[in-house]
Amino acid sequence: MGLINRFSLSRDMGIDLGTANTLVYVSGKGIVLQEPSVVAIDQDQKTSIAVGEEAKRMLGRTPSNVIAMRPLRDGVIADFETAELMLKHFIRRVHEGKALVSPRIVIGIPSGVTGVERRAVIEAAAQAGARDVRLIDEPVAAAIGAGLPVAEPTGNMIVDIGGGTTEVAVLSLQGTVLSESVRVAGDELNDAVTQYMKKVHNLVIGERTAEDIKIKLGSAYPSEDDNEATMEVRGLHLLSGLPRIVAVKAAEIRESLTEPLSIIVEAVKRTLERTPPELAADIIDRGIMLAGGGALLKGIDTLISHETGIVTHIAAEPLCCVVLGTGRVLENFKQLERFFSGPVR
Repeated sequence: MGLINRFSLSRDMGIDLGTANTLVYVSGKGIVLQEPSVVAIDQDQKTSIAVGEEAKRMLGRTPSNVIAMRPLRDGVIADFETAELMLKHFIRRVHEGKALVSPRIVIGIPSGVTGVERRAVIEAAAQAGARDVRLIDEPVAAAIGAGLPVAEPTGNMIVDIGGGTTEVAVLSLQGTVLSESVRVAGDELNDAVTQYMKKVHNLVIGERTAEDIKIKLGSAYPSEDDNEATMEVRGLHLLSGLPRIVAVKAAEIRESLTEPLSIIVEAVKRTLERTPPELAADIIDRGIMLAGGGALLKGIDTLISHETGIVTHIAAEPLCCVVLGTGRVLENFKQLERFFSGPVR
């Protein structure tokens, strides 16, 4: 009981600061927050009026003086002040308004970000109240969160498909042997649906509608189940300028996703081609692990398996792998300190 109290007082946190969603893990408690990375700003007053799920509901539905925005793009901070504001809000919510000791924070970031982008994340977390900020590459955190034996001398391959980036990495002996980061992930899949609807059906749809179509009809590989699936989509007709309803088939949406998915598959193939033979043999035996929200796209494991010839698994909790990994590193700080990357504050 005393140990739990000590952990809850420190409120040290692991954060998956994602393009689409932010998740927070608190020592001794587990995942305590999972919210969209969206902030609604009143431009007249220069203040936030909503953060997280409430702000996401406002996307595309705000008056002229209010803007609902995502402060991260392609896995990195695009709007520093808004990202800092969002972090402060989430940290305050986790603290439940109590004035406690400034927390130590471990943040998962894409492996391909620049030094400037890394420092921006550290600075935003420090300004939000952290006393000590450490960064960990997202594929490493995802592998730890997915339960892969990254400390053993065996090859492990993780593919983390998030909102803004896809991270592919080969890990062994508490280290990253190879990694590749491509800025094609969930957002680009949504964009592909949007462009398809505009080009083929002359229908303009919003970001939320595109994501809804992807979730309900989207697939990466043909299957008998989705041949008959259809969905009514509401949007603005380009030619008439009036609202219209269009029926869309699952096969159409799968076709629209082909190009961004091929970029992800090619990144996996390139990483496999560069993998040392001994580790490649381990990956053939163990398979490829998928994590991140993109792992939930129907048939994506089958597509990667078909294209690489290697069995592909989906993590038990793909959305939570990165934040669970940051939490495990946080609670085994000394033993897993080698996993931290980039500059330290």
